[in-house]
Amino acid sequence: MDPFSCSLTPYLIHFRAVANSYLSQYEPLSLLLTPLISLLLAHFIRSFFHLLRDKGLKPTLVTFLMSSVKLIPGVKSYIDAEKRKVVDKMQSDGKSKREGWQTELPSTGLGTSVLEKMREEKRNDPIWQGKCSGTVYIGGSESDGHFYVINEACSMFAHTNPLHLDVFKSVARFEAEVVAMTAALLGSKEHSSGGEICGNMTSGGTESILLAVKSSRDYMKSKKGITRPEMIIPVSAHSAYDKAAQYFNIKLWRVPVNKNFQADVKAIRRHINKNTIMIIGSAPGFPHGIIDPIEELGHLASTFGICLHVDLCLGGFVLPFARELGYPIPPFDFSVKGVSSISVDVHKYGLAPKGTSVVLYRNHEIRKHQFVAVTEWTGGLYVSPTMAGSRPGGLIAGAWAAMMSLGREGYLQNTKAIMEVSKRIQKGIEEISELFIIGRPDMTIVAFGSDVLDIFEVNDIMSSKGWHLNALQRPNSLHICVTLQHVPVVDDFLRDLKESVKTVKENPGPIKGGLAPIYGAAGKMPDRGTVQELLVDYMDGAC
Repeated sequence: MDPFSCSLTPYLIHFRAVANSYLSQYEPLSLLLTPLISLLLAHFIRSFFHLLRDKGLKPTLVTFLMSSVKLIPGVKSYIDAEKRKVVDKMQSDGKSKREGWQTELPSTGLGTSVLEKMREEKRNDPIWQGKCSGTVYIGGSESDGHFYVINEACSMFAHTNPLHLDVFKSVARFEAEVVAMTAALLGSKEHSSGGEICGNMTSGGTESILLAVKSSRDYMKSKKGITRPEMIIPVSAHSAYDKAAQYFNIKLWRVPVNKNFQADVKAIRRHINKNTIMIIGSAPGFPHGIIDPIEELGHLASTFGICLHVDLCLGGFVLPFARELGYPIPPFDFSVKGVSSISVDVHKYGLAPKGTSVVLYRNHEIRKHQFVAVTEWTGGLYVSPTMAGSRPGGLIAGAWAAMMSLGREGYLQNTKAIMEVSKRIQKGIEEISELFIIGRPDMTIVAFGSDVLDIFEVNDIMSSKGWHLNALQRPNSLHICVTLQHVPVVDDFLRDLKESVKTVKENPGPIKGGLAPIYGAAGKMPDRGTVQELLVDYMDGAC
């Protein structure tokens, strides 16, 4: 036997005797449960501190408090019942309209008469011409002008699918040209861009953002070996980044905006660590129409060797032309060093059919991480550039037709019109003493709030007059996204807004059927988890 082992044996025997003597005073069950309880407690503390790190002190305490309260018998049932009341109120109008909806195939097909049935249903839609914030960006009526051009283009290529490149060569060319023309607007021709700008068409801004995030994640994994990716966005960034974070298992950090409602570069810098793959800027941000400091973000991205995605979904077909018209537009595109990808919607101010957007990359090295190639499938070799496999060629053709039919002069004229209307609306709101403009809008979105009125009650009155505005939070406010539809009705909007403010001032309090109480309560509710549950329950019953 090893002499060292022999020398230790008496000590081990002594230790065993002492330990057994000490533990004999405790119940065996206690000895069994103590380590288990300790492990559970350690797990709870670890989870608490992870939550504290991710959300901050106040949200963590609120989440912990609400979770604890729900353990009290009857409390969870009461909260669920109250949530159900709110959801039912939000859905009440929609549920009544679902009566008589088709739930199975008709026994005999309607043939071409289905078109008349569709026209009848369309006539029952609310009047949206000139009344919606954003939504419809093309001016005029649906039966002529630019509407007619893109409708004809979509119809002509409705049967096509760019997945089959060898068959539908025309659509493949249309997509390539839409991407190239869009890239040219956003700095691809400038020497600083590197001369490799590339991209694809997608179904909308959300898919463009999802693809940019996925590509950035995989690119940074190959470049730096990052396997626990994180991205940093300002609270003003689009919610599509939350969706991307959930889909692609990325830790998301939301940081506050600065006093000008722009991305706070210093706050973003503080969150950068070894797992950071990308940061985000918007030009402009959806809530307030304010451009983030893209040059500063680009410098930050270059310094740390990470990706910078710029959300130009709203601004891509306005800012280049606004700059040409003499508006003070700061740098925002691939001319900025550090910008690695851009998303831009053609179906907004590009005046293309709904369902058309473009995602662009600084070079092919990044974009290659967007593609999915499959070689082990018995169906053959497969490669797809976007999230969708089959894609509607008619929409691609419609986007190409929109850009080609308008040309640079057409976009300049449209931008001049909507920028002038935006400034008129901003000036008109500033003349209403009860309202204030949020920040300094750079483009065609004007957000406004009130320190003396419930702005959501104003929204309900405007809704009763047929207007559809966007309700915002932090701070509670509304915004209008100006389109060509608003050019002929700008005076009507300002008149109705002034009257709505006067009505709320003279008769404060929610109107019957209005959503002001719900918006107000959601804004004040500290437990954002409950608000999230409300939204999910609402959507679950609405689709």
